[in-house]
Amino acid sequence: MANRELAFKAGDVIKVLDASNKDWWWGQIDDEEGWFPASFVRGYLKQCRKRRDMFSDEQLKVIFGNIEDIYRFQMGFVRDLEKQYNNDDPHLSEIGPCFLEHQDGFWIYSEYCNNHLDACMELSKLMKDSRNHHFFEACRLLQQMIDIAIDGFLLTPVQKICKYPLQLAELLKYTAQDHSDYRYVAAALAVMRNVTQQINERKRRLENIDKIAQWQASVLDWEGEDILDRSSELIYTGEMAWIYQPYGRNQQRVFFLFDHQMVLCKKDLIRRDILYYKGRIDMDKYEVVDIEDGRDDDFNVSMKNAFKLHNKETEEVHLFFAKKLEEKIRWLRAFREERKMVQEDEKIGFEISENQKRQAALTVRKVPKQKGKVAFNHCHPTSATYSLCETGKP
Repeated sequence: MANRELAFKAGDVIKVLDASNKDWWWGQIDDEEGWFPASFVRGYLKQCRKRRDMFSDEQLKVIFGNIEDIYRFQMGFVRDLEKQYNNDDPHLSEIGPCFLEHQDGFWIYSEYCNNHLDACMELSKLMKDSRNHHFFEACRLLQQMIDIAIDGFLLTPVQKICKYPLQLAELLKYTAQDHSDYRYVAAALAVMRNVTQQINERKRRLENIDKIAQWQASVLDWEGEDILDRSSELIYTGEMAWIYQPYGRNQQRVFFLFDHQMVLCKKDLIRRDILYYKGRIDMDKYEVVDIEDGRDDDFNVSMKNAFKLHNKETEEVHLFFAKKLEEKIRWLRAFREERKMVQEDEKIGFEISENQKRQAALTVRKVPKQKGKVAFNHCHPTSATYSLCETGKP
């Protein structure tokens, strides 16, 4: 396909001759014919950018997301994929290595998929104005595109990333184990399953941010920034005894571990379902230290089922006591999960958009206030309730 790719530039009008393939269409510019990517909606985006009187930069960012980044990545990926295809002997093709070489690039789909619901909502609001509806239809007709609404075109990248594990699973199924590409296809399938699983997981997290905002609104005497300014997932929660240097006084607190931070709350003496905000710990600045049972010279206390959080910058230390050894082990595992989550989020650039934060805040305002009541009954579910993609697992 690479040697039959249609060269075009911004502003060119492409006549669509064949749209039977969902990913690549056969088109014509003047006397030249070739393949071009169906997922590229520049026919809309370019025209929208010309109409500042109709669309703001923020609206276009929400609607189209990072679709241009996806386009650039896909062009490079497809070129390399076509190089691996053997035109004379297709059965000798080796495409597995291409997926492995580009595996980090597929993470840009996560941002697009996470934004897709917001894009649909923003587009729905715009479509209430008949002028916008007619504008988008005129863009489609101008580019002689097939009869699909703009939201259908915007769904294409979501469909594309979901198809890769299914297609690779089929390819592996019909590839002989002694084929030179077999182990690479198997590795590529594992990589793409992981990508789609992580996209599903992050989608689930975004769908749960309303619960986090509602929980924060229920906590009395809240101070400082909102949880959603830095965090998107409750990883673990529980009650422990806590001593903080230099005060050295044992206090009972309820702890809520999120990515990047841990929130400290105190239960009401009479209404035990009511919580008061008592502070937070910036997990990015602390390291976890497991402590053996015995006497601690720093705090001058006897320790059992204890661990410390040590500030790497200021030497501040927090000492915690779990009621049981099993509970201590679970907390230590939760801290490892938190660091792993932060590292993975940084790798793919996962974050909550300002629009998503605003939507969560609006949802909270609509819910009847139940001050202080704990809203988290479960934390860090092991199975997503929402699945954006099927991963092709048998």
